[in-house]
Parts: sequence; structure tokens; C-alpha cells
Amino acid sequence: MTRSNISAPRTVIRAALLGSLLLAGLAATGCSPIVATRGNLTDPQLVAELQPGQSRRDDVAAVLGTPTSVGTFDPNVWYYIGQKTEKTAFFEPEVTERRVVVARFDDGGVLREIKTLDKSNGQDIDLVERTTPTAGREMGFLEQMMGNVGRFSAKDTKGKGPGS
Repeated sequence: MTRSNISAPRTVIRAALLGSLLLAGLAATGCSPIVATRGNLTDPQLVAELQPGQSRRDDVAAVLGTPTSVGTFDPNVWYYIGQKTEKTAFFEPEVTERRVVVARFDDGGVLREIKTLDKSNGQDIDLVERTTPTAGREMGFLEQMMGNVGRFSAKDTKGKGPGS
């Protein structure tokens, strides 16, 4: 047997092994989750720096930043809302972390209460899939497209169009 005949199977095996490793690497990266952070996911250590009765509105803004939302009916309540989600391949995103920090101030701008809510405090809401029926009859696609054909005459539109 010649030397070239012996090295041919080794080359094929090496190429197949290299191709398999490359394919496995691509498959592994394709299944890694995509992590997305939305909102203001506050750091618990920063929240611990704020002291009710001592910290003021400016202090809270300096430490936590601009609030995500201010209370609709009470501007003395600030909300810092943030969440982290992971999405793998074609699956629905999963919320891995959710944090809501509620800061309440008195009328003088002094922090009175600060509390943190997490994913365990949330409630799932079942959405209603029904639609509200409308009065009248339902028209099909062709009725909608051809419904006005022949309803108008030239004399009805004379002098009312563009350029008249």
C-alpha cells in the first residue's frame, strides 16, 4: 500500500471531525438565550442607601435616576419598573426577573416609604379572547370591495373633485 492511500482516510476523518465540531458549535450558539432588560431594573444595594425620613426627592433621583412612572393621582409616588426576559430560539420570552420599587414622599418632598416588589408579588391576568359583536349585517370581502360600484353618478360629483 502506498503512503497516499493511508493518509486519505485520515484526512477524511479529520475533515469530518472538524465539520462535526463546527456544526456542534453553531448549534450550541443557536440555542443560547437572548437576554433583554427593559425599564429601570434597580440595584437592591442602591435602594438600601435611601433612608425614609432622611432622604429627599432629589436624593432618590440622584441614586435611582428618573422614575419610570409617577403616580397618576398622587405625584408624590414614584415607580421604578424593570424586568429581565430570556428568549430561547422560537419559544415565548420568559420573565426571569421583575422588580418594582415604590417610593412615597410627603408634601415636603421627604421620603416616607420605599418598598420593592418582585416577580412573586405579580398576578397573571387571563385575557379575554371574545370580540364584541356589532349591529348590522356582516359584509363579505367582495361586498366590501364592490359595494359602492354604481352608487354615484357623474353629475353628483361634478365640481366637487380635485382640480375643479
